[in-house]
Amino acid sequence: MIKDSILAYENAFLCDKAFHVKDTKGREKPVTDCPVRSEFQRDRDRIVHSKSFRRLMHKMQVFLAPEGDHYRTRLTHTLEVAQIARTIARALKLNEDLTEAAALGHDLGHTPFGHSGERALNKLLPNGFRHNEQSLRVVDYLENEGEGLNLTYEVRNGILCHTGSVSADTLEGRIIKIADRIAYINHDIDDAARAGILNISDIPKSISDVLGTTHSQRITALVSATINNGVDNGIGLVEPYAQAMDDLRDFMFQSVYMNKIAKSEDGRVLNMITFLFEHFSSHPDAIPNEYLKYAEKDGIEVITADFIAGMTDRYALGCFNELFVPKVWQYK
Repeated sequence: MIKDSILAYENAFLCDKAFHVKDTKGREKPVTDCPVRSEFQRDRDRIVHSKSFRRLMHKMQVFLAPEGDHYRTRLTHTLEVAQIARTIARALKLNEDLTEAAALGHDLGHTPFGHSGERALNKLLPNGFRHNEQSLRVVDYLENEGEGLNLTYEVRNGILCHTGSVSADTLEGRIIKIADRIAYINHDIDDAARAGILNISDIPKSISDVLGTTHSQRITALVSATINNGVDNGIGLVEPYAQAMDDLRDFMFQSVYMNKIAKSEDGRVLNMITFLFEHFSSHPDAIPNEYLKYAEKDGIEVITADFIAGMTDRYALGCFNELFVPKVWQYK
């Protein structure tokens, strides 16, 4: 089988600390072997062909409904994370297929309107809302008409642990956390400059002296620093690049993420999500069946959040307009 050559490649070329697909803990539900693809390649394909992956195209990254065609969306962010993660995995001789699959799935549970939507649902749910946990819920339960994608344990673990204090079980999964940060910090600089919120020259010289002054230079520096750190001490960055990335992230929070212009719509997003949440939790018959099938197990509030989190920005706006904005009356 063609798949045998993949297993042979892993045995011949991956480093001692890499995760081999033959060692996977497997899936919750057994599947028939594929003669062409490894299990991690199958996971990648299941994610890419999912509806939740396609919806990322219409979910904002930082700026709400920006005017212009070149601002990042949640989908372009995901592709940039996957590209960076694959580069690191290949250079470190780790499992590139596992890394890519986890990277492509890491934000499937993200809300409309970026972290503004996430903060809104976090306030509305008694147990809170975290997009990494929702991404796991998407692949475990909600995708594929409520049947889930039935992914391998290692990919699921990489998706869950891409943010937060808990590290992924595999080095490949740990790459996603760093690749995610490298991607969003740098593409958000690009978008903020395009929006007129930030001048590249505003970045402190102490950071630019280490990372460079252009988008390409910064990413190259941070990816190289991750590769140069090696795998013996886990996944990280060598100094002074680790400190420079932390300083750049702090700078972005002060200058962009908490900027009053970029966050001027936060209150309206909270109000809109709250109205939608109250409406659909009171009218569960309006929620699609793939969510409703979990109502008895998880409760109306959770499946309402499932439905809203899965919305694109424009779908959420359309629902709100349809439900709460008065229609212009015309006499015929």
